[in-house]
Amino acid sequence: MRMLTVMLIVLFGWLQYHLWWGKNGMEEYLDVSAVTELTAQANDKLNQRNQQMFAEIADLKRGQEAIEERARNELGMIKPGETFFRIVSD
Repeated sequence: MRMLTVMLIVLFGWLQYHLWWGKNGMEEYLDVSAVTELTAQANDKLNQRNQQMFAEIADLKRGQEAIEERARNELGMIKPGETFFRIVSD
């Protein structure tokens, strides 16, 4: 009976060791969970950026206002007959 108790304690200790520190144990599980969370956050940011880009593309396809706004802001274009004033700070 005493030998059976010792064997069961040793078996329990061995199983606990493998559960916490062995291959695919809790330590590795927690590391992988942290990496998964970081990856999910990065994916959320990228998905939000993609949605903004899709909205901008749809706006450019639909109307001339967005195209005109981009031409004015990025290229400095003006319409015929307009006067352009540029204010330069010191």
